Amino acid sequence: MAPLLPIRARLSPLAFQLRARNVRTIISSSASPATEPEPDSLDKPQSTRRKPLSHEQKKFLDKALRVNQAGELAATLIYTSQTPPITKAHPHLRPLMKHMYDQEAGHFKYFNSILAKHRIRPTVLYPVWSVAATVLGWGTGVMGREAAMACTEAVETEIGEHYNGQVRELLAWVKEIESKGEVLGEELQDLVKQIRRIRDEELEHLDHAVENDAKEANPYELLTGVIRVGCRGAIWVSEKV
Repeated sequence: MAPLLPIRARLSPLAFQLRARNVRTIISSSASPATEPEPDSLDKPQSTRRKPLSHEQKKFLDKALRVNQAGELAATLIYTSQTPPITKAHPHLRPLMKHMYDQEAGHFKYFNSILAKHRIRPTVLYPVWSVAATVLGWGTGVMGREAAMACTEAVETEIGEHYNGQVRELLAWVKEIESKGEVLGEELQDLVKQIRRIRDEELEHLDHAVENDAKEANPYELLTGVIRVGCRGAIWVSEKV
């Protein structure tokens, strides 16, 4: 088998590729890690001053960051609930589960700080998502390694596509700012970098799940289909309230 390419060298992670069982490959207008542009201004020192965001830009960021925080909360709770039954049955997976949890906890901490700094309210359904994520994590963990990994694959497929949409939008802002000869601003520069990093780590988790037999879960199509629909619903609702 040929070695896997680094994630940025691929159009999409393993689970998005056609060779994975007949699963629907994501076709999205969102940017992908391999094809999105690399604006020069993202790596250049920027002024701490920035042009105020438009009303529409602020509205977009309020929704996006609220959803991101809720999603990362859910991810930490899913891994927290999955880890005991999975590592008891498969001790060799302890380092991987810890690695994925630690990254999710870092994402959650970052979005908590951004929401607090810019006074963006969390979703009012925060308690509901907390319970739902805990139940989902525990349930798939008890079902076994394959089901737990299928859960990760399904969640990260939706989250990866969601983050790709945000990256695409933010890079469009950067392009517009550059075209006008204006200064990007440190905060926006850092936000683009952080969301791209977080997106890539989420897709890394997706690859880990596929590599650990996510597609051997039974019933795979039903399990991942229900989880993905649930994720899309949670994203839509969290954007609104």
